[in-house]
Formats: sequence, structure tokens, C-alpha cells
Amino acid sequence: MRVLALGGSGGMGRFAVETSMQFENISEIFVADINADAAIAFSNTMNEKVSGFGLDITDSDSLRKAMEDTDIVINTVGPFFKYGPPILEAAIETGCHYLDINDDWEPTLEMLKFHKKAESLNKTAILGMGASPGLTNMLGAAAIQELDEVETLYTGWTMDGATPEKESSQSGINAAMIHAVQQMTGKVRIHDDGAPKMVRPLKQVVVDFPGYGEFKSRIFGHPEAITFPHHFQSLKRSMNLAHGSGFGVLKWIMRLVDWKILSVEKAAGIVQNLSSSIREDLEAKGVETGINMVRNSLDDPPSLYALAIGNKDGQKASCGTTFRASDLISMGEATGIPLACGLKLLIDGKITKFGVFAPEGAIDPNDFFKALHEISDLFEENEEIGPEDLKLINFFRSWL
Repeated sequence: MRVLALGGSGGMGRFAVETSMQFENISEIFVADINADAAIAFSNTMNEKVSGFGLDITDSDSLRKAMEDTDIVINTVGPFFKYGPPILEAAIETGCHYLDINDDWEPTLEMLKFHKKAESLNKTAILGMGASPGLTNMLGAAAIQELDEVETLYTGWTMDGATPEKESSQSGINAAMIHAVQQMTGKVRIHDDGAPKMVRPLKQVVVDFPGYGEFKSRIFGHPEAITFPHHFQSLKRSMNLAHGSGFGVLKWIMRLVDWKILSVEKAAGIVQNLSSSIREDLEAKGVETGINMVRNSLDDPPSLYALAIGNKDGQKASCGTTFRASDLISMGEATGIPLACGLKLLIDGKITKFGVFAPEGAIDPNDFFKALHEISDLFEENEEIGPEDLKLINFFRSWL
């Protein structure tokens, strides 16, 4: 299999490439980046399967030519509200399977409309195979399996530690920061009372997580809120939530955007500088930074989780799922490695559906967590994967 990694030398893509080059069924990985020097320099640090070249993804002819000799496209080029739909369309029309880390809800709606075209050409596209969305989708799918009926599905994550990667080929404002501002301003789409609704982001929601209790979180504009109802149509409520410190400052910055005092780009630059300064100060003091995906104690809200609420054996019940992790991990690792895991499942024949899907619509969470355990050293090594308990994750169940 030949893989085209768009943005493969960037802060997210590099971890997907570094992991994927170890897969036996992959013969070549072509790393494409607007910065040719960065793509080539990064590729030179990888194994013989990996080569790099410069590519402007806004040049449709060049993009499609690069896809012609490729079997699968993995796309980490953001922001996805700008680049996602045309890249997916090009991949399908040139005969490629496709995976990305799309974390914008607006283009997700547009990209799901390519389902019939992809299905008719026997091609598979998986949208949002990163951290959130991605890992959260698989946690949600695992939680749903534990209940007989599900009415509410929350996916959530901590803002603490979600800082841009230092090892990125980007210059200027990070695409992840532009995305964050987009999803904390204006209105975002959730699913409530059995129907899609547009609401203001950062509205407070109280989460009652089994084994922990209640904690305050805020609505964030990620795609899980729309993809779970798309694939599980009985859901009455679906939201993506973020928690952590710093929301007081963020809310004021976002208000300045809504009041048109700041542009999205200006606000993203401010958030990026604040985030980088905090990380540099912590590292100067010898404090490790990153996303702590493990709950060190039940006194901590889960850093990355899903919560399904519904019925089990005729009574109200909930199931929360979180990770067992071995250490702090970077935002790039938490995003790029799941993308590589999705790629492995596709080339190994574990994803059999054709069309365009979010992860929960095409991937069995049992297969995903088993593969993630096999390819990653980020998680505990000393436990066997069992069919009943996906040892990579913790289940917290409550009969209400």
C-alpha cells in the first residue's frame, strides 16, 4: 500500500508517519507539505519507506496528480473548514481511500454528503481520526456497547495541556489555534431534544461521571456532537465538552471576537502566545507539559472521556469510559497515533464499509483499542487485551 501523508511533517502528521512506517503492509509513504524543505528534512529522519516533497494543496491539479499513484490519503492539513471538503472530494475521485483528523463540525456536515459517491466507487473515508474527535469517538462507541439503550452521549476532554506542537513545519499562527477560536465563537451545533440545535459555545454543562461525581464543563464545537446522532439515530442528546483552567480569560477573548473587536486570526495569535508562554514557563521550572490521559486518582476529572446515559436491564444507567495511560503525551501524539491506528485497521481489512463515516460509524472499538495497544508504547504494556474488558480503557458504570 502506498500512502500520501498531506501535512505529514507537521506537528500532528509526523506522529502518524512515524508510527505508520512500521506497518508491514505499507510499501511507501509520500510526505507532502507546503514547505518542501521541512518535508524532505523530516523524511530523511524516517526509514527507507518515507520520502518528502513540496505540495500546495490549493493547487487542484498538483494535488490530484500526487494522489494518482496513491492508495490511501491521510490528511492532517488544517484548518479543515477551509481545506477538508476539496481534499476529500479529490481523494475519492482519484480512487483513494481517505482518513483525516478533521475537528471542525461545519465541514464534517459537508464531507458526510460525499458518502454515496465514495460508496459507489468502493472507497472508504474516515473523518476525525485524531484525539477529539477520534479517541473520544471510540470511547463513546465502547460506552454505548455497555448499555441496552442510549439517550445521551457526551464526549469530553481537558483544555489543560492542549498546546501547539513545537516540532511543526508551520510558521505563524497554528491551524489548531485558529480552529479553537472558530469553535468557541459565534454558534456551534449540538444535538438536543432529538434534533440539531445551534447554541453559543462555552455554555456551562454539569457532567455527572460515574466514580467521580459532578464537574463543570463547557460546550465546544467539535464534530462528535453531530456524528454520533448521524450514526446512532436514537440519540436524544449529544455534545462535545471541554473542561480545565483558563476559561475566564478565554471567554473574554472570544467575546472580543464576537463583538468584532478582534479577528479570528488575531485572537488565535493571542491564545497561541499565551499557551506557548505558559508551557515555556512550566518547562523552565522543570515541570513536564502535555496531556495527562490517565486519571491519577478519582479526585481528578477524566482528561479524555465519553459518557453514555440510557438504560440497562430495564433501569436507568450510565457508563463512562476513560484511558489508562502510562505518561503525559503531547497533543501531536494524541492526534497522530490514532490516525495511524485507523490507517492500520483499514489496510488490515478491519474496516469493511464503503462510504464516508466518522470513526464510530465504521470501526469496532474492540478492534481499535486492540490495534492501538499493539502499535503504541504510550499505554500500559503488562496487560492482555480481553474481549470483555478493553484493557486500554477504564469503564465506570452506574445504575441510576
